[in-house]
Amino acid sequence: MRDVLGSGYRRSLVHLAWMCLFSSVPHGGAKVLEKTFEEWMRYRDECLRRMASEPYPAGIFCNRTFDMYACWPDGSPGTAVNVSCPFYLPWFEKVKHGLVSRRCGADGQWVTVNGSQPWRDYSQCEEEMESTVEEEGAHRLMVSFKVLYTVGYSLSLLTLVSALLILTVFRKLRCTRNYIHANLFASFGLRATSVMVKDALLEKRWGMEVVQVADWEALLSHEAALGCRVAQVLMQYCILANHYWFLVEAVYLYKLLIGAVFSEKNYYRLYLYLGWGTPVVFVVPWMAAKYLKENVECWALNENMAYWWIIRIPILLASLINLLIFMRILKVILAKLRANQKGYADYKLRLAKATLTLIPLFGIHEVVFIFATDEQTTGILRYVKVFFTLFLNSFQGFLVAVLYCFANKEVKSEMKKKWQLWKLDHPALCCAQ
Repeated sequence: MRDVLGSGYRRSLVHLAWMCLFSSVPHGGAKVLEKTFEEWMRYRDECLRRMASEPYPAGIFCNRTFDMYACWPDGSPGTAVNVSCPFYLPWFEKVKHGLVSRRCGADGQWVTVNGSQPWRDYSQCEEEMESTVEEEGAHRLMVSFKVLYTVGYSLSLLTLVSALLILTVFRKLRCTRNYIHANLFASFGLRATSVMVKDALLEKRWGMEVVQVADWEALLSHEAALGCRVAQVLMQYCILANHYWFLVEAVYLYKLLIGAVFSEKNYYRLYLYLGWGTPVVFVVPWMAAKYLKENVECWALNENMAYWWIIRIPILLASLINLLIFMRILKVILAKLRANQKGYADYKLRLAKATLTLIPLFGIHEVVFIFATDEQTTGILRYVKVFFTLFLNSFQGFLVAVLYCFANKEVKSEMKKKWQLWKLDHPALCCAQ
């Protein structure tokens, strides 16, 4: 079935694979592919019925055939046979008046190329070059975006794993505050891992070689999509967990600043429920809705945005609550700095520093795109939104790990002590250096 959809559509299939990697970019390509295959099967069945019902001519002639691209009637020797462009092509409306042709040889055999491949001229049935150039440009942009966020998530994952090891190995760093940081780091790490696993599964699926009809059926089957659907569910869970650990960080810091008296042990259990349990409340109904109503491809399509709001609303709610707490915390910090401004003449600078460090911790940048939804952004604005969203989301884990672990004075002091103790315990190695 190497020529079923023509080289142009096979190129579109590769483009589709990249488009499916971005949940924030509108991609009906998978649906188009499934629809095209269904239309191709209908075209093939109609062709086979027509060939079986029509009588054969007398004498020498080229046999009627379906060459996996178009349906051909019997051909007279030494003539060109023209048929309309097949209706299953996704761009059929643009080429419905075009013709595809084959030549019938004088010996009653269809002319072939390289002795096996059927020769045909389907230039009138190809998609316009202008749209193909646009697709290639979009494809290159998607590849650039993928490289960007793959580097970001890989760097974040490496630093987050290192930060988690530091917070868990050093006993003196074990406290509720650092436990919350560790959970936030873990949610970032799981988010990065889930995104990269989903990408790998999508590339494996769409990168498979499609030769026979059975390959297309396997490619579009629900069984083939099971792995990437599971990855999609886990990714949505990790994204939600990430946002709700932002919220836990905000609530905990606010309680510390206002001097609230509370049992950290009891509240830490509630924090665990809020951070890891809340996402389940929203992911399960979203999963049920996708399975029952939009059980298509890898569940990355959002034809009915009402189902996507099951995931979006809790994210927006957490982001708005974080913004309110963020503003409240800044107000408290400003009041405390002003009260001590005689001792700290640079209190405005200290406030700016506090603001900049709180932004990545609470995920405040998410608020910028709250009202710039996928349905409302088109053209250049959509790509700008995708770029900033992917850049900030992928590198945010790295930034948080650096600010709240590697650049933390308490952590650096503890690591310095451990390093000094290690040098005292291994004098021979130190002297050898």
